[in-house]
Amino acid sequence: MSVIRTNGPSSLRADLDIIAGMITPGARVLDVGCGDGELLDLLARKRNVDGRGIELSQEGVNACVTRGLSVIQGDADTDLRDYPDDAFDYVILSQTIQATWEPREVLTQMRRIARHSIVSLPNFGHWRVRLQLLLGGRMPVTRELGHSWYDTPNIHLCTLYDFVDLAHEAGFRIDEALSVTGTTSQPIGTVGRRANLFAELAVFSMSRQN
Repeated sequence: MSVIRTNGPSSLRADLDIIAGMITPGARVLDVGCGDGELLDLLARKRNVDGRGIELSQEGVNACVTRGLSVIQGDADTDLRDYPDDAFDYVILSQTIQATWEPREVLTQMRRIARHSIVSLPNFGHWRVRLQLLLGGRMPVTRELGHSWYDTPNIHLCTLYDFVDLAHEAGFRIDEALSVTGTTSQPIGTVGRRANLFAELAVFSMSRQN
């Protein structure tokens, strides 16, 4: 299995550089939960996409507008229903699904409004998470899960196994998957015990099953 080192600048979150490499140049893209617009800005510069964003926080929207990005304030749990079918080539959910109230509904709407969906998420099955729970008996704090239990935005944490099951239930075919640890990534053929144990986070590129 080959190991890939991300090519982005050191300040760029590792999964964002990977996601950018999965996008066809010139594609129509919606970034859901786009934060301060770091990924949309990267896609505009590197992939020449027609990019749009939706972000819950006003602070994030303001940061995006300052970058010159087309972003609106909205909630992934409710506002994706307002987009028409096949409005985009790609919908991206980068480290956001675990912060949604209804992950399955969000995936269902993503499948409806775009031919391809890309999701990255922290892996609650990572060995450090398991070890902290086993030895410390407390909710873990790691590099990818950096909040204490009482102030975390993450309300639906899952393992890679859990996400793969949900993606299939929502009608997706997983076309490509990569596990990410630090600044390196590895392709995942089928998500098994090794990936579920050692991936700090994972990136999934998916399309409709039918």
